Amino acid sequence: MKMIVGLGNPGKKYSQTRHNVGFKVIDMLGGVLGIDISKSSFGGLAGKGEYSGNQVMLLKPMQYMNLSGQPVADTAGFYKIDLKDILIVLDDMWLEPGQIRLRPKGSAGGHNGLTDVVEKLGTEDVPRLRIGIGQAPLGQAVEYVVSEPRPGSQEAELVNQGIIRAKDAAICWLEEGIEAAMTKHNRFEEK
Repeated sequence: MKMIVGLGNPGKKYSQTRHNVGFKVIDMLGGVLGIDISKSSFGGLAGKGEYSGNQVMLLKPMQYMNLSGQPVADTAGFYKIDLKDILIVLDDMWLEPGQIRLRPKGSAGGHNGLTDVVEKLGTEDVPRLRIGIGQAPLGQAVEYVVSEPRPGSQEAELVNQGIIRAKDAAICWLEEGIEAAMTKHNRFEEK
């Protein structure tokens, strides 16, 4: 089984915020793959299906961002999912809006949700897919990530393009693995 986890914050208040791009990718993947993500499971919303010869689990932890790790660890443990078969999808302030970056492992890079996932899994050796949301104003990181891009703005459009690119990269990861997905999707368009 392969599992794709989107990080975000639960509740309508946060649904359109920059921090919730991971949830948006999972929702989009659910639609494309025909997987219903409404079952309450291990502190998250989850759904299972089949794609490209693999069992696929989609998961949205329903804890606040900095507590995302336990639902991931519990689900992975219950289904005996190998760490290399888990893909964590999250926002990244260090990437420009719309850019994405896949990595097979690495540090959490200051992202509290990924920090908790790494801590609960006990390793940094878990693939991750970062979606650029752009740099927060100095000293305003928390306010920035839990706010929404202005509707209709260029930033909102770029972030939406990043969500679509991330969905495509996640599907490539399911079909061909991390190396092929990195080769095909880790490219940055010129402005």
